[in-house]
Amino acid sequence: MFVVGSFFVLKEKEKVMRRKQFIWIAIIIILIIFGGGLWYITNQKSTSKDTIVIGTQNTDTAVWEHIAKSSQAKKAGLNIKVKDITDSNSINKATATGQIDVNGFQSYAFFTTYNNKNPKNKLVAIGTTYIQPMGLYSEKYKKISEIPDGSTVVIANDAAAESRGLKLLESAGLITLKKHNANTLVTPSDIVNNPKKLQIKTVVSTSTPSVLHDNSVAAVAIDNNIAQQAKLNVLKDSIYHENINQNTKANVNVIVTTANNAKKSEYKKLLTLYHNKEIQKWVMSV
Repeated sequence: MFVVGSFFVLKEKEKVMRRKQFIWIAIIIILIIFGGGLWYITNQKSTSKDTIVIGTQNTDTAVWEHIAKSSQAKKAGLNIKVKDITDSNSINKATATGQIDVNGFQSYAFFTTYNNKNPKNKLVAIGTTYIQPMGLYSEKYKKISEIPDGSTVVIANDAAAESRGLKLLESAGLITLKKHNANTLVTPSDIVNNPKKLQIKTVVSTSTPSVLHDNSVAAVAIDNNIAQQAKLNVLKDSIYHENINQNTKANVNVIVTTANNAKKSEYKKLLTLYHNKEIQKWVMSV
């Protein structure tokens, strides 16, 4: 009986030990799950402070870098990293594929042109920034009326800039285009009247300032962003420029991102930040 009793006592001890082991394993699993959940919650909080990467170029780079370093950005809880990208088309592609989060460099016309050409990777304009008037510059002539018949006039060759350049020539009274609205892209084939028989030549946008020094060229249409880099003041140096108060959204610059990002509060904050009074005061001073 003693032997049998000892056997049952041992069995009971084993059960108690196993029960304790089970309890400890359960506690460890609970701690792992709780710890993982705590990490997830902490990580989720940290993502709200993740860096927003902005793609831009030329003079816009300096503006966004100032915004990124500003006390207003810190107060808004926004961490901003600025990437200067020289190729305009690459900026939109990088935004669509998530390599950068948002961009601020392009006119509404350039933006719509990109979307029309990339229906599977469309972007969304979440707000406007400013308008940079395009100007017509000349080293030979002081007035539009002085440009002689048969002269060569240069405009940029990308679709949006070409259309804008032609509309600039039309508003200056040098050509007449087919009927169009502010958002319609036009090409040289849309010219219906060219009384001076101007030779309209197209070049890469960034080359327009250098073409200005060509003796065979009478005038050049230059985007203000590029003109500023060439130390040209559209209000002082151009012989004609777009009306800064024109009632059109085609030439207004926009902040652009993906449809998913457009819904996020951080991006709405970014737009508000750009239009902050102190930020705008700095922008107007440069």
